[in-house]
Amino acid sequence: MKIAVLPGDGIGPEIVAQAVKVLEVLSKEGRNVELEYGEIGGAGYDAAGDPYPAATSKLAHEADAVLLGAVGGYRYDTLPRPMRPEQGLLRIRKDLGLFANLRPASVYPELASASTLRPDVVAGLDILILRELTGDIYFGQPRGLRRTVDGEREGYDTMLYSESEIARIAHVGFRAAMKRGRRLCSVDKANVLETSVLWREVVTEIAKEYPEVELSHMYVDNAAMQLVRNPRQFDVMLTGNMFGDILSDEASMLTGSIGMLPSASLDAHSKGLYEPIHGSAPDIAGQNVANPLATILSVAMMLRYSFDDEEGAQRIENAVRKTLADGYRTTDIFQEGMKKVGTKEMGDAVAARL
Repeated sequence: MKIAVLPGDGIGPEIVAQAVKVLEVLSKEGRNVELEYGEIGGAGYDAAGDPYPAATSKLAHEADAVLLGAVGGYRYDTLPRPMRPEQGLLRIRKDLGLFANLRPASVYPELASASTLRPDVVAGLDILILRELTGDIYFGQPRGLRRTVDGEREGYDTMLYSESEIARIAHVGFRAAMKRGRRLCSVDKANVLETSVLWREVVTEIAKEYPEVELSHMYVDNAAMQLVRNPRQFDVMLTGNMFGDILSDEASMLTGSIGMLPSASLDAHSKGLYEPIHGSAPDIAGQNVANPLATILSVAMMLRYSFDDEEGAQRIENAVRKTLADGYRTTDIFQEGMKKVGTKEMGDAVAARL
């Protein structure tokens, strides 16, 4: 398993180090794990004047999978937009053709009371949000800033999807639903957006190839409301880039902490980039308080989707469950009576149980 490791910025190096501990356990058991490190985001800019250096692109292309921490930091906020750390993340997704972003949101029984919703609302929650990742308003052209004829400034972006882009992500969604509860909810805004009209038409057409899957459609504003009203009604949620960005972050809070959610971004051949969905949290960087579990669970997703190692993936997930059952908690999920531990100690606890 040749893995490109890109720790990134802020808490990225701390949480990635804990995920590497898990990979080291697997390596000692006989799996052939090869790690190569590179820079991205602010670290890439500091090292090479580019948030996505050419050396990192080469490393990512040569690897079987990519493990990424997080990008961004306050001291980069004044850089020109092309040099901002977030551009490194957008560019590696585009460079590797990572069009399918899988974000599971599951509630561990031990953390049901940590959610801001009532335990009876979130207990047993198991949602997969599938977000298209390389199209939509984040990449559409034209975009920019300009002045009108009367001198007023205005900004403009283009929301754009082709039929083939929608069909490609729809197939991933239906195949995922076939392996789960066989229910797929496609989220759009077809009542006001032409892009969403096409999205709904194409998804409906693709659904005919998967008669075993129950397809429903929902406007994004209603979907946002339903996620906090009755989240267990969902199995697989399929949506575009911008809507998926927002809904998956909302869903993260159902689980008790954004620090619990992993993600996988896959190409057409299941090569993937794996990362926690949270950001670089520069305000707590270097303090040994960040929750590394989302990053560790991202490694489980890596084994499952890029290396077809279901046994290894389940073992990592079970080690996380056992660690939580034994009362270990980082600050973000701490409750009275539990064992408050730091980033490194949580990583050690999971590795020990693995």
